[in-house]
This record gives sequence, C-alpha cells and structure tokens, in this order.
Amino acid sequence: MTPYEMIRAQLSKVVPFANYVGVEVIEVGDGTGITALDQREETSNHIQSQHAGAMFTLGEAASGAALAGTFGPMIFQARPVASGATISYVKIAKGRLEAHAKTDRPGADVLKEFEAEGKVAFDINVDIRDAEGDTVVAMTVGWHVRKA
Repeated sequence: MTPYEMIRAQLSKVVPFANYVGVEVIEVGDGTGITALDQREETSNHIQSQHAGAMFTLGEAASGAALAGTFGPMIFQARPVASGATISYVKIAKGRLEAHAKTDRPGADVLKEFEAEGKVAFDINVDIRDAEGDTVVAMTVGWHVRKA
C-alpha cells in the first residue's frame, strides 16, 4: 500500500460529517484529491437536485484530500484548518458528482515554506463535475497549516 493509499483510507474515517453526507474519497495524490457523492434523498433539495450544502461538503473534502496528499507522511506533524472558501454554483447538479482538487502551487513549495516557517497558507482549487463531465461548482478553499 502506497502512502497516498494509506492517507485515502484514513481520510475516509476521520471526517465524521463528510462520512455522514456520504462523501467517498476516491484518490489522494501529491497536491491532488478526488472525492465523489451519489445523490440520495438526504443530499437533495426541494427541486430534486444536489443540495448546496452537500456540494460544499464534497468540495471541502476534496480540498482536504489534496492537502493531505501535499503533506504525505508529514501530515501527522501538521495541524490544518480551513481559513475560508469561495464557491460558485455554475449549473444545476443531479446524480453522482466528482470533485477534483489541486493546490494552487507545487507541493514542494508548500512543504518548503512549512519547514522554514513552521506554518503555511495556501489555496486549493476545486472543480465539481457531473456524470457528463460538466462543471457544476467552482470552489476555492484556503488553508492555514501549522506544525502540530
């Protein structure tokens, strides 16, 4: 099992709210993360599309996966906190969604600053897509990470 697979397995357990909503962590990589959410009655709104809160949770979870992938085995030395988020609902979203997250700068740069300063702030951009591959949500999550 690779370090990224181990992180993916752990992320699937450590965020109770994302688990409650039904977010599935698909992939964790170096500065990248992919999560998915199947539409169910519990994640739907009054017009039978995915609820905005469920999509926010999906995107935030993908950003957390990208963050964890950036830090790799060092993740246990880090204390990450989301500092803010912007979100644009681009298109009505129905069915299964996938969130694709990527750090706004190379992971090596993030880690270098973290090691030198004991903290780092950076953004992760998230593109949530429907089954046809169309963007339904564009999101950016800001993260602050300090040494634990």
